[in-house]
Amino acid sequence: MSARLLRLACTATVAAQAVLAPAPAVATPEPQQSVAELLTDLQRLYRQTEQATETYNATTEQLERQRAEVARLDGELARARLALQDSRSDAGRLARQQYQSSGGLGPYVRLLLAPDPQHALDEGHVIGELARQRVRTVGRLAAAEKRKDALARAARKALDTQLGLAGRQKRQRDDVRTRLAGVERLLAGLTPQQLAAIARLEQQGVAEAQRSLTTAGALPADRAASPAGDRAVHYALDQVGKPYAWGAQGPEAYDCSGLTSDAWSHAGIPIPRTSQEQWEQLQRVPLKELRPGDLVVYFPEATHVAMYVGGGRVVQAPRPGEKVTVSPIAGYPILGAVRPGPAERGQGLSSGYS
Repeated sequence: MSARLLRLACTATVAAQAVLAPAPAVATPEPQQSVAELLTDLQRLYRQTEQATETYNATTEQLERQRAEVARLDGELARARLALQDSRSDAGRLARQQYQSSGGLGPYVRLLLAPDPQHALDEGHVIGELARQRVRTVGRLAAAEKRKDALARAARKALDTQLGLAGRQKRQRDDVRTRLAGVERLLAGLTPQQLAAIARLEQQGVAEAQRSLTTAGALPADRAASPAGDRAVHYALDQVGKPYAWGAQGPEAYDCSGLTSDAWSHAGIPIPRTSQEQWEQLQRVPLKELRPGDLVVYFPEATHVAMYVGGGRVVQAPRPGEKVTVSPIAGYPILGAVRPGPAERGQGLSSGYS
């Protein structure tokens, strides 16, 4: 984190001015704050920002699905209107035919007066079929009217839902920007010595957490990746060095779940977009059974995710200001692990490591 902190310290003021959404003032750290307290404040802000980012990502996914649903319903409504127009044309022809035959003897009277009984029976079948056609025509018209009205109501409701999601997405986007501004202001108030001390303290904490996992025997033994997992890992590693950007899923920048979802998509197995959805929907595996390509989920709210690459390390898009990197698996508090792809025999929904 030290290099990132030093870079951000030089650019924090400019970055804060570039944030579009207004934010409440965040107090500059007091001189008497310890390095540990500063690190705690910074980690809290990063965690809140990432949680807001994942919430924004989930709404964005919902909005995209809703837009597709609105487009689908609009297409069905257009087809229903054409069908209704055809049914009305058929009904109009039927009305004209009835009007034109009303001046003379009706078809049933002509049938009774026919001199040839067999001919009369044959004509009767024709008249019966015409009557049935008229019933079907009226039925189609009524059904077309009903379908058009139902689709119009559904399309209106779907559009209202889309507009509501768009409003929610904007509010969540502003929330993320506000929290990012808070991070930048905190960093802008730190001296280079404080930044270096915070970086050392954080690195020390990660190293201790990694040793604890190793001592507890919680780190997995080396396992071979599945073919798809191997493709996902290679793709993710190819992204190392690209910047973190909230809401991004490549190819120029990534946030945490944008990297994992994009890598697995390129491996031929689409997975949910957000870290919460990945945790909830994918097959859970014990931490000791991790293999390259599996996803490690962090924090109780499942607000961060990384991809296991073997050797106790993960590839991840860590947080704002950093780049996609390979780092120890214990960089954040681990919630558990999940495995994309079809569920394997003997694997349940165990929570992994927490």
